[in-house]
Amino acid sequence: QVQLVESGGGLVQSGESLTLSCTASGSDFRTYVMHWYRQLPGNQQRTLLARVEPNGRTNYAAAAKGRFTISRDDAKKMVYLQMNALRPEDTALYFCNGYRDGAQFAPWGRGTQVTVSS
Repeated sequence: QVQLVESGGGLVQSGESLTLSCTASGSDFRTYVMHWYRQLPGNQQRTLLARVEPNGRTNYAAAAKGRFTISRDDAKKMVYLQMNALRPEDTALYFCNGYRDGAQFAPWGRGTQVTVSS
């Protein structure tokens, strides 16, 4: 069964760090461009934060650039998001997923909640 499970969220104070993990099951993981998204409180839309290609090249949205780092471990079928200098506005539900030639890797998981207190 192809699925994604996000973990690593929690309650932290402003300025602290967290590392989120995304565990994938299913074949061909290494051929997908993997992404991290977040869904802000009261908002149904998921916003793209970062992406990592199979060759390791990364891209970041403005909200993530300079503070967040995405990485992948294809042998473990995992994607990570290292988040530093967290701010209250980073409070959100964080999701991962992947895409290849327009096809989505798996159904959306439950996400992992990050709450940053001021």
